[in-house]
Amino acid sequence: MALSAGAPPGGVEIVLDGADDAAWQTLLLPADPEACVREAILAALAGAGLGAAETEVSVTLADDATVRELNREWRGKDKPTNILSFPMVQLAPGERPGPLLGDLVLARETLEREAASERKSALDHFRHLLVHGTLHLTGFDHETDEEAERMEALEIEILRGLGIADPYAEADD
Repeated sequence: MALSAGAPPGGVEIVLDGADDAAWQTLLLPADPEACVREAILAALAGAGLGAAETEVSVTLADDATVRELNREWRGKDKPTNILSFPMVQLAPGERPGPLLGDLVLARETLEREAASERKSALDHFRHLLVHGTLHLTGFDHETDEEAERMEALEIEILRGLGIADPYAEADD
């Protein structure tokens, strides 16, 4: 299911697959998955300084088996993960994206387990992962301590704007 038929002039087109999956809908109740995806991605792009980007992001709401297969094929890790980011082009933070920013693929069961174990709402964790994944698409990473601190600080700021508590502080409790 496409979230938007086309990007508005000067806007971001978001293509969403899997929003009609009953398990995803139940997990994210009472929220509208499409509205949550749009809100989180636009907030992440704005936080990354790319609020006026004319680009497309594809989001797939999948299950652990699908994400495990992709993770094995593309990253050599034979396990599911919460979100995979596939940038169309490797950007540095602040670089303008082309017409296709990239793809995000989320694993429902992993997201649900993490939210429960961290005592977070699935919806807040979902939006956090979308912000996190979108920042990866825009060139942010957490391979070094310095990169991780920069990315986490930006995530915390973006999430605060979405009304979501600092996910890293909650994990430390």
